[in-house]
Amino acid sequence: MNPCAQAVSVTAAAKPPFRAEHIGSLLRPANLLRERARFAKGEIDAAALAAVEDQAIVDATRLQQRIGFIFVTDGEFRRRSYHSFFYDALGQLRIDTIGGANALGADGQGGRGAQPIAIIGSRVQWSHPINAADVGFLKAHSDRRPKITIPGPCALHFRGGDAAVTASAYHDVDQFWSDIVEAFTRELHALAAAGCRYVQIDETAFAKFGDPHVQAALLARGDNWSALIDKYIAVTNRVLAAAPKEISIGMHLCRGNRGGHWHAEGSYEEVAERLFNSLVVQFYFLEYDTPRAGSFTPLRFVPRYKSVVLGLISTKVAQLEDKSVLKGRIDEATKFVALDRLAVSPQCGFASLDTGNPLTVETQTAKLELVGNMALDIWGDT
Repeated sequence: MNPCAQAVSVTAAAKPPFRAEHIGSLLRPANLLRERARFAKGEIDAAALAAVEDQAIVDATRLQQRIGFIFVTDGEFRRRSYHSFFYDALGQLRIDTIGGANALGADGQGGRGAQPIAIIGSRVQWSHPINAADVGFLKAHSDRRPKITIPGPCALHFRGGDAAVTASAYHDVDQFWSDIVEAFTRELHALAAAGCRYVQIDETAFAKFGDPHVQAALLARGDNWSALIDKYIAVTNRVLAAAPKEISIGMHLCRGNRGGHWHAEGSYEEVAERLFNSLVVQFYFLEYDTPRAGSFTPLRFVPRYKSVVLGLISTKVAQLEDKSVLKGRIDEATKFVALDRLAVSPQCGFASLDTGNPLTVETQTAKLELVGNMALDIWGDT
């Protein structure tokens, strides 16, 4: 048995973030991918597919419990991607259309991937709970806290800008933002009503603003990237202000995670002071698995009442990280954030898209176990 499992103490008082975290998505089991393909061809019905999804999620919760995580996710097994499932439920919205080559300069080692673009074909409208049933399923099959992951409220706009908003669905961009805030607010209240107390917002845009390539692309479409930072913080704060107070909400940032490829590089420096002080979220999941993320220096802006989960373990490569090296990196981070306000995780999910990153299930398990063992070694709990 993994020693992490021996240290778990699940209490109602425990609040996120936990010392050992993971970002949410897990590699889809081969049989789930196979049955989903059969469903797409009309060879099985929705009930048959749901039964396979149910068993895969139960198995995923057992894995997380065995390793010692205090929370569980459903691995995002009912979704094609971490964000499309959510936005599809809000209207005729596409957030992940790929134009041109799937990866720019990709050499088989995880190059820069093409930034997906958004198509907004209708107004954004919440009509029913999107992830509430997932909360109920997790609560029925595990005694650990359900963690629900949702895309960020600004992700759709980041991938299309005002031009995508006003192409067909809106005349007024302010109306778009009001619809976004209302939709996210209603979903968060539906999650709370279902018993959810832990939500992770995946808002990857903030981590990409430090990339000159991204800045140039935003400028080319008519956006001032620095002004967008302020806009996105203001919109997200509207969502957070209206969210149920009983839900702990953290924000995950990364620079792209599609089949081992990435979308951006560069330090958090350009956004750090505003991100950590103006955004009212209480904790952050930050990508720090490669030099592309820059140094820990931007963490000097993190106020003393906020926490940071360091994403030190890569979900993009199969090589298992050296625990002593990781401990050294955490020591380095403590120059800017006290150890009691830090935690550890992979930098992103293992399968932001259902086809997953180029790792085996065995490697995924080893990396998750490494997270748990790191937490035990450093903090004495997970």
